[in-house]
Amino acid sequence: MRTRLLPLLIVLMAAVLLALGVPLAVSVAKAQQQKVVVDRIDDTARFAALAQFVTDRPTGSRQTVPDERLETLSRELASYYEVYGIRAGVFYRSGTPMANAPADWSLPAGGEVREAFGEALLSRRSHDPQQVWPWQRDRLVVASPVIRDGDVVAVVVTDSPTGQMRSRILNGWLVIGAGEIAAMLLAVGAALRLTGWVLRPVRVLDATTHDIATGRLKSRVAPSGGPPELRRLARSFNEMADHVEDVLEQQRAFVADASHQLRNPLAALLLRIELLALELPEGNEEIASVRTEGKRLAQVLDDLLDLALAEHAEADLRLIDVGELAAERVAAWAPAAEAKGVRLTGDCPATTAWADPVALSSALDAVIDNAVKFTPGGKCVEVRVSGSGATSTVVVRDQGPGLTDEELARVGDRFWRSGRHQNIKGSGLGLSISRALLAAGGGSISYEHHHGEEPRGLKVTVRVPRSGPEPA
Repeated sequence: MRTRLLPLLIVLMAAVLLALGVPLAVSVAKAQQQKVVVDRIDDTARFAALAQFVTDRPTGSRQTVPDERLETLSRELASYYEVYGIRAGVFYRSGTPMANAPADWSLPAGGEVREAFGEALLSRRSHDPQQVWPWQRDRLVVASPVIRDGDVVAVVVTDSPTGQMRSRILNGWLVIGAGEIAAMLLAVGAALRLTGWVLRPVRVLDATTHDIATGRLKSRVAPSGGPPELRRLARSFNEMADHVEDVLEQQRAFVADASHQLRNPLAALLLRIELLALELPEGNEEIASVRTEGKRLAQVLDDLLDLALAEHAEADLRLIDVGELAAERVAAWAPAAEAKGVRLTGDCPATTAWADPVALSSALDAVIDNAVKFTPGGKCVEVRVSGSGATSTVVVRDQGPGLTDEELARVGDRFWRSGRHQNIKGSGLGLSISRALLAAGGGSISYEHHHGEEPRGLKVTVRVPRSGPEPA
């Protein structure tokens, strides 16, 4: 969640910084240009004041009498060009120069200088020339009219290089960019802290939920700060987990107590049935049926007690050799299989895994018992052990009647037995107990059709993890 939330916050903060930084950069460029334009307007105004009283020479005149005001104007323009490198000149309305520096500079036929000259002829000063950017426009033209007796008699034009101004604009932009980067880094740091503060309770809640889902019902959400709403959610989750654990504990206690308390009356009832059988003729079918049902009920109570204990007990995980344990169970069930005429084979190479040896043995006993029980004489039950990837597996295949797709979806449910197998001894709890025992240690059991030479039989796969348990 953090990897999705953090980029969104960063993009939003970057958009805000850009929205503030771009107008600021434009404002810096305009301020620098306005400063230069004001300076040039002041300079042109001074030159216009000097040129205002220069005596006009008749057109085509060859007069050689020196004009002191014209000489002063020429010296000022020359000095201005030498000091600042800015071309400047005073031009009559016809475009001929009154005085200029450098001496070879004249009005061009077109372009920005001519446009500024034409605007000044209309008695308008250059107050808002086109904006200069660091990557364009290397000249800045400012023109002011020379007015005498209310008429424009000449125009003062300055043509300034913009290198220094563009450098100042660029330096200002660099400062703004550095500020933006610093602000962005600060914002990213704040976003990291904020998302960590907000999502820390969510991570703790997620980890605790996973622990409870995998069987560690004692896990609770530890106080981890965060917003008040998430802290309240953590407290509510702990209360809910306590309530669920209490309900499950009461259910287990009820099943265990009920199965335990019923065993004594049932034992007494079975004893009375045996005493009653002594008074009846030998081979009475009714008493035999009652005796069989009584023993079946006793088996169900024992299985219920085993199921309650399996769901309540914690697994004693150890690193064991699954192949060796499976081979022991195959050897233990071989006489029972042989007595029924079933061939029980085992391919059990050495492979290690983390499991509770008692729980795994009990699960394998239940699976092999079912396979032998439902496999007809002359057929085979195969037990194969393998280890690859993250799990070690024990696969038990039989050649019994198998299950339909509907029955396969229900196999392993408590007290469920196929309608075709009601006459076979069993309580319907063996596989449920196996699943509970395996789940406590992180293992699992699954069922599927076994398609061998004949499309019949059941394939049961027991999986146990090869990696050690995660630290609490």
